[in-house]
Amino acid sequence: MPRMSAPASSALPFVVADEVSDAIASGRGVVALESTIISHGLPTETSAATARDIESAVRRTGSVPATVALLDGAVHVGLDDEALVRVAEEPDVVKTSVRDLGPVLAGGGPGATTVAATSYLAHLAGISFFATGGLGGVHRDGRRTWDESADLMALASVPVTVVCAGVKSILDVPATLERLETLSVTVLGFGTDAFPGFYVRDSGSAVPWRVDSADEVAAIVRARTAVRVREAMVVAQPVPEADEMTAELHDRTLADGLAAAGTAGVSGKEVTPFLLRWFHEHTGGASLRANVALVLQNAGLAGRIAALCAGSNHE
Repeated sequence: MPRMSAPASSALPFVVADEVSDAIASGRGVVALESTIISHGLPTETSAATARDIESAVRRTGSVPATVALLDGAVHVGLDDEALVRVAEEPDVVKTSVRDLGPVLAGGGPGATTVAATSYLAHLAGISFFATGGLGGVHRDGRRTWDESADLMALASVPVTVVCAGVKSILDVPATLERLETLSVTVLGFGTDAFPGFYVRDSGSAVPWRVDSADEVAAIVRARTAVRVREAMVVAQPVPEADEMTAELHDRTLADGLAAAGTAGVSGKEVTPFLLRWFHEHTGGASLRANVALVLQNAGLAGRIAALCAGSNHE
């Protein structure tokens, strides 16, 4: 079991794995990873193993993974096996955004961090790179309900580089891109002119900027740092072509899932995990294959970018 320690100069309730704190102190590349995908985004029976595979994808680039979660009243940055299994398998793990940090920490219960919370906590811990699956955004009925993910406001306030597969296709992608523009969040398409849609490679919207290598992204990171840009940068990489869901299956499953959510009275932050479960249960494994493939790919790209920005070329 790895030794764990709190940052020496901080009174914050942080427990940082030695591997992570040593990497930060020595200037190595470090990539934060969310824990909501472990507790709410993947089937319980495979989520812990998949989480370790995601960490391995970062390690193969020479960077160090730092999975973030809340346990026993503290923020854990880097999880040992026992902690990871708790997040994956305990039934009462709270999906934790920034607004939930105080109550969950004070209550001492387990919390799985969202994109918003992971970005915020990674920045506090001194980590500038983050890999995830898909971002939250404006919900499809957002013009009526004003329902949008806290991910957007978090990205507008922390200067992290987030590698993702675009916005979850269950959301209003054009409206989300408009909000990201308004919030001054830089959006890059990695190897694509089309903004990815999580399970599908093309959401139907264009990206404002295209890059084709980790070196290009690293150069942009350095330029942003030089002028002290305070907002996040999104690097949107499409799901591997071989793992993309067909448009017909995607659209049919989404329509059925939205109808089921409405019938069940599901709303707010519970909509996304409900729809993800619906996809996993009604696509014959296609959505799970896409989800795992895109997260592994994003973890590897984030690791390469982090390594380059740390001054080590692992291409």
